Amino acid sequence: MRSFGFPRNLHKLLGSSPSELFPSIQRDILLFRLILRLGRAFFPRRGENPQSQVNFIKTKKKLVPQILIFDVDGVLVDVRGTYWRSALDTVRYITGKRVTYAELHKWKSKPGFNDDWNMVSAWVTSLGHPATYEEARAAFEKFYWGTDGKPGNVRNEKLIVTPRQIQRWASRYELNLFTGRTRREFEFTFKRWPATKCFRTVVTMDDAKKKPHPEGLQKILGERDPMNALYLGDNIDDALAARDAGVPFMAIIAPGEHRYRQRAARFRELGALAFLPRATDLNRWLR
Repeated sequence: MRSFGFPRNLHKLLGSSPSELFPSIQRDILLFRLILRLGRAFFPRRGENPQSQVNFIKTKKKLVPQILIFDVDGVLVDVRGTYWRSALDTVRYITGKRVTYAELHKWKSKPGFNDDWNMVSAWVTSLGHPATYEEARAAFEKFYWGTDGKPGNVRNEKLIVTPRQIQRWASRYELNLFTGRTRREFEFTFKRWPATKCFRTVVTMDDAKKKPHPEGLQKILGERDPMNALYLGDNIDDALAARDAGVPFMAIIAPGEHRYRQRAARFRELGALAFLPRATDLNRWLR
């Protein structure tokens, strides 16, 4: 089919370029794009929370927190080969069924399942193999820690933020950790890490009520204004804890991840200020 438009030699035929003939076209296009963007902010698509969409746009301003609080798994540590792998191994061990990372993320996106043992218990039960929390934990830990001389998945753990970056943040902000790990799990990976000393307070699941309860954030802040802090996490339970503690929150989530659109929409609903593909992208938002 023939396409219709300006001939390539129009400027030769008319003696001037298209931009000279139509000087307002570029301006009108820019104006249209601006109106479209504002429309998205104040009249969001069906299913989007209007207020969260506006907040997301507003956060293009630089942030000035005094306190930075980090989750650990998926934020400072890559746990795909450790906790995630152990969860898949455990489900297969109990049920005899192969399950996928896509299924894992579906379960992870539900409130209360930042706790892998709780998630596994519910998951295998839904597959027709009821297991209590303690039974799920016992099976999980065999894969995570290893057994009978066989090394566990914990050996696959990788820190994804450098000590130098942590030290840079520590020179400007108070740093803290609020993690769903046990104290033992935390110390295995962080005891010898040179940047661990930069964190003022470390709250594990042994020290406070489990996420999404905000007690861990409240312990870190004490009587201080929660609006002076910023919490980075990658799980819905992190966002829920931040919301209930009144602490501004940013989600670690990258385009292309499993269930990205559904998770991103839920993070927006819970008030996430922005989505960061990785923790180090925080630098673009800090003043």
